[in-house]
Amino acid sequence: MITLYGCLRSRASRPWWLLTEAGVEFTHEPVMQAYRLPDPAAADAPFNTASPAFLTINPQGQIPALEDDGLVLTESLAMTLYLARKYGGDLGPRDLAEEGEVLQWAFLAGTAVEAPALDILFTYVRGEADSEGGKGKIAASVTALARPLARIEAHLKGRDWLVGGRFTVADLALAECLRYAQPHPPALAPFEAVSDWLARCQARPAFQAMVQARSAEPA
Repeated sequence: MITLYGCLRSRASRPWWLLTEAGVEFTHEPVMQAYRLPDPAAADAPFNTASPAFLTINPQGQIPALEDDGLVLTESLAMTLYLARKYGGDLGPRDLAEEGEVLQWAFLAGTAVEAPALDILFTYVRGEADSEGGKGKIAASVTALARPLARIEAHLKGRDWLVGGRFTVADLALAECLRYAQPHPPALAPFEAVSDWLARCQARPAFQAMVQARSAEPA
C-alpha cells in the first residue's frame, strides 16, 4: 500500500498528481510544515514535520515522504519518477531512450527552473513584488529563467508534449516547477509554446483535482 505524507501546499503535489493521473489507490496522510505552526510541539498541534512520529519516517523533517511496501523515499522528484516507472504505464518511459529524455527534463526542472521560479513565488507571497528589492529579485529570476525556457520553447515547437508524443512524468515534473513562476506573467509571456504547453498540463483533470484538494487545505 502506498502512503504519501505531506500537505499539497508543498512538493507533495507532484507525487499526488502522478498517483491521481495514474488512477492508483493510495493513502494521503496530511503533514504540515512545522514552521507554519506557532508551537509544533503543542499537544493540540496537527501532525507536522517536527512530530516524533513523522521524524521516524523522514529524520530530515521535510515533506513529502512516500512509503511503498517498505520502501521510503523523501525527495519529491525521485518519488514521482519512481511511481511513474512502477505504476504509471505510459506516464513513465517506454524504453531506455525515453528514460534518458524523462530524466533530462526532470533534472532541468529541478536544477535550472525551480529555484528562480520559487524566488518569484515567494516574492509575491511575501507581498514584496512592488517594492524596489522585490522588483530586483523578480527581474533576476526572469533573467535566470530565460535560458532554460528558450531551450524548452525550441523543443516544444511543433510538439504537444516533451517526450514520446504523449503526456508523461516529464511534463508533470517540469510543469510543477514552472508553476511557481506563474504569479508573474511576464516571465512566461515571451514563450508561446511553453505557455500553451503549461496550459495543456494544467487543464488535465488530475491537475485540477490536485488544485481543488490543495485549496481545501489550511492556508
